[in-house]
Amino acid sequence: MASLALVGAPSSIGIRPYDDGTARGLDQAPNALRALGIVRRLGAIDSGDVLPPAYRDFTRQGKRPRNEDAVASYSRALAEAIAAASAHSFVVTLGGDCSIVLGCLMGVKRNGHSRIGLVYLDAHGDFATPEISRTGSAASMCLALAVGRGDTPLAHLDGAEPLVKPEDVVVIGRRDDADAPFYGQDELTASGMLDLSLNPVRARGVAAIAGAAMERLESNRVDGFWIHVDADVLDPGVMPAVDSPEPGGLGLAELAAILTPLVRHRLALGIELTIYDPVLDPDRTSAEALAGLLERTLAHRESQ
Repeated sequence: MASLALVGAPSSIGIRPYDDGTARGLDQAPNALRALGIVRRLGAIDSGDVLPPAYRDFTRQGKRPRNEDAVASYSRALAEAIAAASAHSFVVTLGGDCSIVLGCLMGVKRNGHSRIGLVYLDAHGDFATPEISRTGSAASMCLALAVGRGDTPLAHLDGAEPLVKPEDVVVIGRRDDADAPFYGQDELTASGMLDLSLNPVRARGVAAIAGAAMERLESNRVDGFWIHVDADVLDPGVMPAVDSPEPGGLGLAELAAILTPLVRHRLALGIELTIYDPVLDPDRTSAEALAGLLERTLAHRESQ
């Protein structure tokens, strides 16, 4: 059985503040899950947290991403921790906002993986650019940044080449078509990604979705892939503690059915969980749902 290494990414710097102007509480998420015994339940090695810089851009500066320099430096620091953890283990990263995907991808690439894939489970496409994003949050554009899209240094964190090629990305479960101008959905559709939005997922059956994702990545001959899970891919009825809930999401059993074969695939390098906000979850019902999901899909992960 492959070992699991847990890395905390307690960062809110990539997302807009609450409506009252204070920074969101996503930085509390890793410890909220630890308090529920997630390390023991997964049988994981706890590699600790990578602490972010302070939140500064409470008011957005022009058309630049909020906390642009801080997100860049944090991505590099997180990449170092992910590289160390992924050298011998499957990595479980507890975020934090969606922009942590940049550091996670940078980290796994440092271990000799020349071409990696990305399975992106999210209610939103996160394909905005700084020019069209309504919020200026790096989290609203992090998938675009990962494939090198956008006039910002965050789109070129690892040099001239993007962190991942568009054709090596599989997007699963988004349901933000009504917000297309603000999430870059027209461009996402034309990008060459495999876009399995929620209606096709349900039409094909969730059991077939992981197979479609793995078929795409295997046919492209990636030498590893990373899994991004935004908690808002779940229905707000079971996961209300997120910043931008969208109705009609996946149930816990549906998400587990998609994730289980993905995390057990021989090319799977790690998984990140993002956007869970303990401030919106005072009784920790949402935290327990997520801890149970991780335990169900990861505790018995076997090496392939």
